Amino acid sequence: MTPKRPDRLLIPPISSAAPGPLYQQIVDGIKREISEGRLATGASLPSFRALAEDLLVSLITVKRAYEELEREGIIYRKQGLGTFVSDNGVARSREVKRAQTEAFLREALREGAEAGLDAEELRAWFDELLEEMEQ
Repeated sequence: MTPKRPDRLLIPPISSAAPGPLYQQIVDGIKREISEGRLATGASLPSFRALAEDLLVSLITVKRAYEELEREGIIYRKQGLGTFVSDNGVARSREVKRAQTEAFLREALREGAEAGLDAEELRAWFDELLEEMEQ
């Protein structure tokens, strides 16, 4: 049995005004859908054409995003059947998200240090932000 195609991905609208190239915004959106469990292993993704129409971007932009995701092992394509989340797509997507989180935290710590915050202040601020998230 072939997995049901999603009517629509829940990735936020993409925009040339947003940071990053359009294809990367699609890549990030699909990774988020996978890592947050809205796209499970084996889930079918929209065709290039359907996603391009939905997001109002070129077919080439969607093709590049899918190629990037396939290169990272998050999705795979089956000729004539479509594009699907790979068996290791969820784990791989989370792995990528963890690496991005680490990079963002390193950047935030560097910015804080450049702003004159010491390690104790940074830890206190981080703990405060974590508490806010947990509420």
